[in-house]
Parts: sequence; structure tokens; C-alpha cells
Amino acid sequence: MKYSLASLFAGLIFGFGLIVSGMANPEKVLGFLDIAGLWDPSLAFVMGGAIIVGVVAFAVARRRTLSFLGFNIKIPSHNHIDKRLVIGSLMFGVGWGVAGFCPGPGIVALGAGEIKAAVFVASMVAGMVIFELIERNRAKA
Repeated sequence: MKYSLASLFAGLIFGFGLIVSGMANPEKVLGFLDIAGLWDPSLAFVMGGAIIVGVVAFAVARRRTLSFLGFNIKIPSHNHIDKRLVIGSLMFGVGWGVAGFCPGPGIVALGAGEIKAAVFVASMVAGMVIFELIERNRAKA
């Protein structure tokens, strides 16, 4: 139960941060990505802040075996860059550039009732389902 409450609290803080920072606003995101036009660099500060927090959090987590809630810490050990990772990253970037959303902000915008977000989230879920079907077929082969 405490894990669920902590997850809910963290998700609410994350969602609130996405709204305050403008990351849930596709026009602001597309303005950031439009480096050849009217570039809006403000999201670079948001991303820089997130990177700093992430670096500190991972540094602390690597020194611990249990989270603050008493659960095992599971840090990914896989660091191999392969073709699938590069292709997936490119697809993510193209989707972000076309839609102005990535998964977290898309879900936040969906919760705010934005129609574009509904199309994005439906497409994202469809992509996950297609990926899962492909992976199941690969595992059988």
C-alpha cells in the first residue's frame, strides 16, 4: 500500500512539474524543437534540471540496496547500444517532433482533456501492442 501511495504522489508531482514547465504543451515543445525557426530554448533549462536531478538520484541509488520505502533498488545494468535501441530512439524522436508529446506529457495532456493528446496516446498504445505482438512472434521463431 505504501508503494502505491508513494507512486501516486511521485506521479502527481511529476505531472504537475510537466504542466508548470510547459512540457505538456505541444506548441511549446515544438517551439523548442524548431531550431531553424522561432526557437524557444526554455525547455533546455527544464531538461538540464532533470538531468542534474537524475544524475544525483542515480549516484545515491548506486550506493544503496534498498529504497527509502524499503524496497530493493533495481538499477539497469544493460548499457549496450544496439540497432534496436537506435531505431527505437529515432522513432521516439520523430514522434516527439511530429506530435509535440512524449509519453509522460501526452498522458498529462490527455488528463487535461486535450484532443491531440488522445490521438497521441491512442497511437502510442497501438504502437506498444504492435511491438508486443512482434516480440511474441520473434520469441516463437
